Amino acid sequence: MSAAAALMAALAAMTGLSQFHRAALGVVAPDLAAELALTPAVLGAANGMFFAALLVAQVPVGIALDRAGPRRTVAALTGLAVVGAACQAFATDGATLLAARFLLGLGSAASFMAAVVLCARWHSGAAMTLALSRVFAVSQMGILLAGAPLAGLAGLLGWRGALGASALLTAGCGLLWWRLVRDDPPDRPPPIRKPETLKQALLGQVSIWRLPGLARVLSMHLVAYAAAATVIGLWAGPYLADVHGLDAAGRGWALAAMGVAMPVGLLLVGPLERLVDSRRPIVTAGAGLSAATLAALALWPAAPLPAALALLVLLVLFSSYPVLVVAEGRSLFPDHLVGRGATTVNLAQVLGSALLPMLVGAVVGLFPEAGGLRPEAAYRAGFGVLAAALLAGLAGWLLLPRPAR
Repeated sequence: MSAAAALMAALAAMTGLSQFHRAALGVVAPDLAAELALTPAVLGAANGMFFAALLVAQVPVGIALDRAGPRRTVAALTGLAVVGAACQAFATDGATLLAARFLLGLGSAASFMAAVVLCARWHSGAAMTLALSRVFAVSQMGILLAGAPLAGLAGLLGWRGALGASALLTAGCGLLWWRLVRDDPPDRPPPIRKPETLKQALLGQVSIWRLPGLARVLSMHLVAYAAAATVIGLWAGPYLADVHGLDAAGRGWALAAMGVAMPVGLLLVGPLERLVDSRRPIVTAGAGLSAATLAALALWPAAPLPAALALLVLLVLFSSYPVLVVAEGRSLFPDHLVGRGATTVNLAQVLGSALLPMLVGAVVGLFPEAGGLRPEAAYRAGFGVLAAALLAGLAGWLLLPRPAR
């Protein structure tokens, strides 16, 4: 295996693992909520804690990626992820589940940004976008794994056994990462990276915030990924269970279909960018179509199951555009600040991914259960909140100033 192929395999495995952990609660959420007596707000907070940990870690992770390199940074944090995954399986109440999810988020904090940094080091221009879209496309296997396979394992071992097995999977991916990843391509010498004091490192972080055009990227990235992640990672499962009566296996297959849609969209993004020769209209179209799909789910009372499933799959398909938002952000900052720049852009994503699940959980929780089931109106209100958030982000993308080229 060539060094480039080994790198791509390791990146896909580690980012796929992060996707798995983000989405793993979705298929087991009803059983977990029943055993631990979790309210919708606490269930939303459990998913949000993963992203809250990512948010807290982004600034130190960015500095570590630039100073220590992606290989050592991700390897060290993966140890925390193993502990978090194990603690998640042994949770006895909402508080311990929240703590485990936070620890798991810390352990996953560098996975996606390491992919951005390494693709930027090994590739440039459109080749960087293409490599990154391929990594993210293959990484969607993590979402697929969190669908029907996880549901099947939970059926055999219970949700605790299934989540416990994820700790072993995490340890295996960590070992694969350490064995396969190198921070720089072997065909050219590593660039000279000047040592930095802590003050210099922090000043470099501050300089990122002053870059022209950053605000529009952050406004879109705040909601672009988070809207779809909130649905597929947490609320699609309960929605399909309460409104459409799907069991764990049915929910798993539905989530698997949604998981397939994401890599299909990602594999189309790179060629589409080359065809259009501009990121702006693709991002605009993707966000607009995603918002329209969520609005349809919100405004269509008693939507039949086939239509609901089609809309959920289309939502994920249309939500492949955030990789172009990442590439747009990467174009704003210099090479020696690539780690801090990437994590600064990612701050918006993880902030949105922490807040939107909690917001939707609070809205869904306003509607009382009837016969142990949450009413359809609760989920329609949640979809409406996500549609409004996407439209607000799209307005920022279109109206905030862009950098001069």
